[in-house]
Amino acid sequence: MWMTVIVASLGTYLEKLLGYLLPHSFLERESIRRMTGLLPVSLLAALVVVQTFAVEAAVSIDARLIGLTVAFIALLLRAPFIVVVLLAAVSTALIRWIGWLP
Repeated sequence: MWMTVIVASLGTYLEKLLGYLLPHSFLERESIRRMTGLLPVSLLAALVVVQTFAVEAAVSIDARLIGLTVAFIALLLRAPFIVVVLLAAVSTALIRWIGWLP
C-alpha cells in the first residue's frame, strides 16, 4: 500500500515539475486538466485508506473504521469540517473507551 502512495506522490511531484517544462498549449488540454484535478483527491483517498486499515504490514479493522464511517455520514449531511473531525474523533474515542474494538 505504501508503494502506491509513494508512486502517486512522485507522480504528483513530476507532474508539477513538468508543468514548468511543457508548453502551455499541452497543459490546456481537457484530459490533462481533468487528471490534474483528480490526482490530489485520489492521493488523499489513498492516504485515508492506508491510515484507517493498515497496522504495520497487515490490514486491521478497528475503531478507526467507526470514526471514518461517522465522518462520512457527517459529510453527507453537509456538516462543517470541524464538526466532521470532532465527531470522528469522539466516536473513535468512545468505541475504544467502551472496549468494543481496539
